[in-house]
Amino acid sequence: MKRVRKAVLPVAGLGTRVLPATKSIPKEMLPVFDRPAIQYVVDEAIAAGIEHFVFVTGRNKGAIEDYFDRAYELEATLQDKGKTEILEILNQTRAAPGSMSFVRQQAPLGLGHAIWCARDIIGDEPFAILLPDVLVRAEPSCLAQMVAAYEDTGGNIIAVEQVAPENVDKYGVIDPVERQGNRIRMRGMVEKPAVDKAPSNLAITGRYILQGSIFKYLEDQAAGAGGEIQLTDAMARLMQNQDFHAVEYEGQSYDCGDKLGYLRATLSYALHDGELGAAARQVAEAVLKTEITGN
Repeated sequence: MKRVRKAVLPVAGLGTRVLPATKSIPKEMLPVFDRPAIQYVVDEAIAAGIEHFVFVTGRNKGAIEDYFDRAYELEATLQDKGKTEILEILNQTRAAPGSMSFVRQQAPLGLGHAIWCARDIIGDEPFAILLPDVLVRAEPSCLAQMVAAYEDTGGNIIAVEQVAPENVDKYGVIDPVERQGNRIRMRGMVEKPAVDKAPSNLAITGRYILQGSIFKYLEDQAAGAGGEIQLTDAMARLMQNQDFHAVEYEGQSYDCGDKLGYLRATLSYALHDGELGAAARQVAEAVLKTEITGN
């Protein structure tokens, strides 16, 4: 069994749900407490053993590539002023040489098309997909939990979490067959099912481990919902020939593509910060008290 070494991060989206903040800044670069959202996603993948990242980008996304590169002027200034602690934090964001690739999607043809754009770099290896809109605070990382499952089962892995049964029509959910602990063998997926017809309340979170053979299905995948090439349609075809398992991971997810989800993520990561968490809680409580009492 080949191990999971590579990850694809589709970052070409325009971030329309959080406009106007994303008019000139990539949504992935919006700060969540003290670092851009994309940093959390990359850190999650590194913790799972990922060695090479493939960013599928679009126009006006150059800030992402620059962020993971060296910043010579800033680094020199910090060094000259003796701000070594800040410099060390900055150095930790720099990618290892050759560990990141950037390819252009060029047209908004859907998530499936974005993943297909990474085909030549991934080849026939199993690989991870991490949707950068979704942050997952977990220990071990969400993807690390998935890799552990993959090493036992092989095949293809999807991260899921339970949602309230009355809210299943807002998510894509899996159709389970049998369960062993947090691992569920599955036979299908249903996108935003009616509440009374949903096969489960296990919602797909935005983390996948797929075999490289998915690319042959994406190659000729017809447009689906919204006139776009959907990854789930290609996965459904692959599922006819390969095993799929879901992992109900331990952790908390945040949809940063939504304004309130972004606020939720910022508050949560601030409150759980090892150095400033307690102070952040005092700030949050003081703001709420002021808003409620007016003083």
